[in-house]
Amino acid sequence: MMKNRLALPALTVVILLASCKKETVEPDFSDDYQAGGATTVYSAGPDAFTFPLANIAGSDLTRHTEADALFEQQFVTAPAVRFGGLGPLFNQNACQSCHTRNGRSQPPVSPADQASGLLIRLSVPGMSGHGGPAPVPGFGGQFQPKAIFGGTAEGKLAWTEVQKIVQFLDGTTTTLTRAEYRIEEPYQPLPQAVLYSPRNAPPVFGLGLLEAIPEADILALADENDANGDGISGRPNRVWEVAEGRMTLGRFGWKAGSPTLDQQTAEAFSQDMGVSSVFYFPEESCNGQSNCTGGIGDQPDISRETVETTAFYAMSLAPPAPRNLEDPQVQRGKMLFLDAGCKDCHVSKFTTGNHALAALSYQTIHPYTDLLLHDMGDDLADNRPDFEAGGREWRTAPLWGIGLTRVVNPKAGFLHDGRAATLEEAVLWHGGEAEKSREYYRKLSGDERAALLAFLRAL
Repeated sequence: MMKNRLALPALTVVILLASCKKETVEPDFSDDYQAGGATTVYSAGPDAFTFPLANIAGSDLTRHTEADALFEQQFVTAPAVRFGGLGPLFNQNACQSCHTRNGRSQPPVSPADQASGLLIRLSVPGMSGHGGPAPVPGFGGQFQPKAIFGGTAEGKLAWTEVQKIVQFLDGTTTTLTRAEYRIEEPYQPLPQAVLYSPRNAPPVFGLGLLEAIPEADILALADENDANGDGISGRPNRVWEVAEGRMTLGRFGWKAGSPTLDQQTAEAFSQDMGVSSVFYFPEESCNGQSNCTGGIGDQPDISRETVETTAFYAMSLAPPAPRNLEDPQVQRGKMLFLDAGCKDCHVSKFTTGNHALAALSYQTIHPYTDLLLHDMGDDLADNRPDFEAGGREWRTAPLWGIGLTRVVNPKAGFLHDGRAATLEEAVLWHGGEAEKSREYYRKLSGDERAALLAFLRAL
């Protein structure tokens, strides 16, 4: 279990222990290095995504520690008195099982791979009662390949790899690989026209700061009909908020399908672990299925307080500072990043508004996202709607901390399904509204491509 580890506060003397890898960086309090404003931490090691906001203390820090324990807690089957309620069907039994050291997960290497954080969202054409994806009869909204002892899982995950060769203008080539997933040996026949959407576990740091961005500032960036003619037409996703009983702005998840961290956490408990919760998702995720038996209590498995305390962990995790921004190659790469038009979706700067967690309020941050949906082309399409998000649309993923992704988890994959093993592969999969930026990158010289990637690794 992670102990109470304070991030390096301003003016603290940093003591670097002799090692083969420098895991901390000298604090630099200029604006570009303040990824999360005063919340920023200065770490470049495997634990870079695990620190609380640098500016919280007292009861907020105590709650963060309690939330950390819940995030790492392994749930078990009922009727356990503590942390019972796992299943009957599930993907993993703890939050950290998918979000390795709070970072990205890795795609599976075999159908029996237990370390992967990949999951498959399912639906059929149509909409649910609140306009969300329509669940698959007999399978619900997410494929659950595990069952508690004596139970029957929904099936086995299988896939076929598809490759694509990309040639750069200088004549060199690279090979891209993606997986086409399917369910084999389902416990009952799957209906026709099932829509699949593979989702790799994303990083969970800095989410409180994203929640604190004023809605008006996000909507101001929307240009649904491309009125300015730049080929970029970001638009918001409007989703159902359980707590308020209304449609509201989606911020979290690969298609911005969740409006708040509390709701996103409750949904993860429900779908990923089969753990029901008071108020948010009080019924079993497999309710109505013939294999939804055993391990079910008389009431929801966890309280609303447990959900919201667990959500507080992601809310109070700090983003790490970028590194080496003065390096000439990194500076050259930043200019290429800007010239390529990447900045039009990966918006670098926001100022947060008022938030219930005071440490998040009124911070100037650099997340490199607009939190809007963009058409990313056929290669990245899952062809599965999610509220107002279409089958080719994805929310712009934040880039802060992306250069530390494989320091935190050497096997982590990039993009929504983890298909990209490198940042270059991630760039080359871009299409749709990002096609011009991808082609700009493809036409660069080898040295220029290396510079742009150096900038991304510095974030």
